[in-house]
Amino acid sequence: MRICDRLALLLLVLSTLAACSKSPETASVPQAATSVAPAAASTRPGAPSYAFQHLSDYAEVKLGADLSGLDADQKQMLVKLMGAGQVMDDIFWQQAYGDKQQLLSDIKDPATRTLVGYNYGPWDRLNDDHPFVAGIGKKPPGANFYPTDMSVDEFKKANLPDKDSLYTLLRRDPKGALITVPYHQAYQDQLAKASDLLNQASALSANPSFKKFLSLRAQSLLTDQYQQSDFAWLDVHDNPVDVIIGPIETYQDGLFGYKASYECFVLLKDQDWSVKLKRFAHFLPALQKDLPVPPKYKKETPGSDSDLGAYNAIYYAGDANAGAKTIADNLPNDEQVQLQKGTRRFQMENVIHAKFDKIMMPVAKELIAPDQVQHVTFDAFFQNTMFHEVAHGLGIKNTVKGKETVRKALKDYASSFEEGKADVLGLYLVEWLADKGELDKSKLMDNYVTFLAGIFRSVRFGASDAHGKANMVRFNFFSQMGAFSRDPATGKYRVDAGKMRAAVKALSAKLLTIQGDGDYAAAKKMTDAQGIIQPQLHVDLERLSNDDIPIDIVFDQGLATLGLTDSPPHAADAPSAATAGH
Repeated sequence: MRICDRLALLLLVLSTLAACSKSPETASVPQAATSVAPAAASTRPGAPSYAFQHLSDYAEVKLGADLSGLDADQKQMLVKLMGAGQVMDDIFWQQAYGDKQQLLSDIKDPATRTLVGYNYGPWDRLNDDHPFVAGIGKKPPGANFYPTDMSVDEFKKANLPDKDSLYTLLRRDPKGALITVPYHQAYQDQLAKASDLLNQASALSANPSFKKFLSLRAQSLLTDQYQQSDFAWLDVHDNPVDVIIGPIETYQDGLFGYKASYECFVLLKDQDWSVKLKRFAHFLPALQKDLPVPPKYKKETPGSDSDLGAYNAIYYAGDANAGAKTIADNLPNDEQVQLQKGTRRFQMENVIHAKFDKIMMPVAKELIAPDQVQHVTFDAFFQNTMFHEVAHGLGIKNTVKGKETVRKALKDYASSFEEGKADVLGLYLVEWLADKGELDKSKLMDNYVTFLAGIFRSVRFGASDAHGKANMVRFNFFSQMGAFSRDPATGKYRVDAGKMRAAVKALSAKLLTIQGDGDYAAAKKMTDAQGIIQPQLHVDLERLSNDDIPIDIVFDQGLATLGLTDSPPHAADAPSAATAGH
């Protein structure tokens, strides 16, 4: 971004901070002990802050929508759902960092306050969690789910049956002993508010399946029992409005990968596109059967009631809105629900478009060989993203020994291996469907080159989280197999289609096997060896920064953006370009 654009952005930050008010934080349980010093933002006189230099890492995207097809009750339902989502946002702040208001009160630099908001804390998620607030040290790997002074050995020895539950916090009692606190107790008041809003939304819904889901989800928030509402959610197919809400993904728990984070998406279904995509869900059993691994690694049968749809996102909150933004999802994560009934796969069509236009194409023009840039297409990007989500439903959920789930066996590597599997297996599925005549085989090169460009786009998030580690394992594995090459004279990369296909099959088999075996040691060894950014790639990625190509996006979102005026709770904090979700 040019200096004049930076100044304009700073003015926007100043005006936004002056206008916004703070939402109260509640804490019904002891907070995790912290070893970091209070923030006291300061920079060398006259020098731009780290945050000021990095705000341009984000391109602004407006989450607007044409709501003319919705009736008055449906529009009011959006207000209720976004209100519940804001509660998820408040809780996620506590999970990711702790006391939001205390952190912000000690920061005077407007740019730093804004970047803290984008990251839900003082660590830059797009730069390997680099701490950018004075007095703040390295990010605790367990975020605020565990006491920061808790050792792994202490956790293992603790006789607490629910310590590895998705929905408990680890805290210390007055004597310093570890205890668990269920989410529904830790965040009781906030969850009661969100539950009430979901019940109000349910009352406004004319769709029986969506009404039932919202009512059950409202109850789930108060009990931490989500399976019944997950099953009900899988029955929601044709409603124009949809929502993903609750504690869902475990990416934030870098210590064990056990604890789920609260988030919310409010979505409008693209009915026409969804009809076109729906047919691919029927191929799941055949795809599972043809995976490139021995039978024992594909013995499970995917649920038959899977759904695949396209949506326009109108609101992100909590984990979904932190740092790099999600463009697709495959849920529920509950292995029993997946095997018994299936999953729903969401493609956030408008967000995918935004990332393709603002980031993917500029990246491709800088790093892909000129004669192959033509193969970087939106259709291929959409397909690769879609089949990534389809691939989440394939493979194996329980280890071949049958003693535990893959997630529990691989612990802190479970998320990165699942994301890595979905990435590479998604491309394997594109090849499979092209071979069967279901996709245009003449355009496979589009998928390959777009896939490589997608790695460059995604690896800029860093290699600190699950997606980042998966990106680097894939990049380094493919490089070793010659799937692409780099021209040292130009610094451009070129795909070799034949070797790419071989690499896709080989990596798919390797990841599926490690998952099926529940081989923690193999997962760690592979990640340690290949989950890193090599010096040459780092130099090439710097060219993207020098060209002012954004790394990811930030949303201009909220009730005002949608033209809705009946404000839900926390409306004063309704997300905008500078305070989205914070």
